[in-house]
Amino acid sequence: MSISEQAAATTLLRFATAGSVDDGKSTLVGRLLHDSKSVLTDQLEAVEAASIKRGQDAPDLALLTDGLRAEREQGITIDVAYRYFATARRRFILADTPGHVQYTRNMVTGASTAELAVVLVDARNGVVEQTRRHAAVAALLRVPHVVLAVNKMDLVDYQEPVFAAIAEEFTAYAASLGVPEITAIPISALAGDNVVEPSAHMDWYGGPTVLEHLETVPVSHDLTIPRLPLGGAPSPARFPVQYVIRPQTAEYPDYRGYAGQIASGVLRVGEAVTVLPSGRTSTIEAIDALGHSVDIAWAPQSVTVRLADDIDISRGDLIAPSASLPAATQDVEATVCHVADQPLTVGQRVLLKHTTRTVKAIVKDIPSRLTLDDLSQHPTPGRLVANDIGRVLVRTAEPLALDAYADSRRTGSFLLIEPADGTTLAAGMAGHSFAAEAEPVQDDEGWDF
Repeated sequence: MSISEQAAATTLLRFATAGSVDDGKSTLVGRLLHDSKSVLTDQLEAVEAASIKRGQDAPDLALLTDGLRAEREQGITIDVAYRYFATARRRFILADTPGHVQYTRNMVTGASTAELAVVLVDARNGVVEQTRRHAAVAALLRVPHVVLAVNKMDLVDYQEPVFAAIAEEFTAYAASLGVPEITAIPISALAGDNVVEPSAHMDWYGGPTVLEHLETVPVSHDLTIPRLPLGGAPSPARFPVQYVIRPQTAEYPDYRGYAGQIASGVLRVGEAVTVLPSGRTSTIEAIDALGHSVDIAWAPQSVTVRLADDIDISRGDLIAPSASLPAATQDVEATVCHVADQPLTVGQRVLLKHTTRTVKAIVKDIPSRLTLDDLSQHPTPGRLVANDIGRVLVRTAEPLALDAYADSRRTGSFLLIEPADGTTLAAGMAGHSFAAEAEPVQDDEGWDF
């Protein structure tokens, strides 16, 4: 293996699969795992036994990911199935997401951390409503790479015009939604055409197989070198503090470090930084990573930062370069995906969790609900129910240092939580924030806003 291949093998790609019911998502994932030699012998034996029990002649590779009993009985995907596998060139975490409309929230969960989404289309049916819905979710979540996998090409006699027409329609639609990169690949997950090995039936196609594309697509979170995000613009550094380290031992009598994972950008020793929300300033005196001091660290490395000045810092604070600070606000406008069975209503008291900080908040307004088919807005819905995606206005009890989700998927996202039992209500993506000029108010239960 070359030096470049050894470096690439340390990278991790998170990707998600999506598509309509019976388009072959789980079969594709099973084929990827099987043909890349990522299936253990006992797993394959269990799949073979289950397939025989169901009266099938060949192993049903979809069973490698459909782990719930209800999924195996119905032959559909209900929950998000996460699988880890690796090749000589890269490591992968995949999320096989369900295709049913009522499980939209599951797809949002699986795709929220993905850098690539594989959207499957049945070659016989072409682009359907659910295909457009999944393209819209990928665009909404700012997934940087989208692969259109036109599946079941064996059932249309591997005809190039069928593939070309579907690829053209999907690419035009996804591009109109703002998806930055689209790659179309004709495949047969059942037969293995263009999944791991090139197809002998489609000599008219000269592009990569699915696995080859997964192994070579640029990954922004590369631990070998600090990379720029898609588009080339550097992200400002954001360091949410998770834990304060003070050994107070004879060996380290004055050690005071702030541990956490860098959410974005690059931190450097000697750099002027500001601690939010307090606004206190200092400089980075040292950065400790894996037991050694380093001069530079970048996302998503976990490090301990030491500052030149003694500042009151605790979990939930954010350390950022003084030259590029996020805006602190108590009034947040955001797009949220409602994931709970109980509805989200105007006036509801919630907890808002942003990175390592959790604050009290109240839902001031729900201006609109999104129709994923065409991204149109339905005004003043009054509430959001499970699987709804809509705009909300939230007022927090304390200022939050939020980035726009379009600028940073990590520091531009948050969760809304039910205070009574800790249930996650909604996943939010911050848009623009309003200036916090409103007078503080107190509700009837003493929550200050």
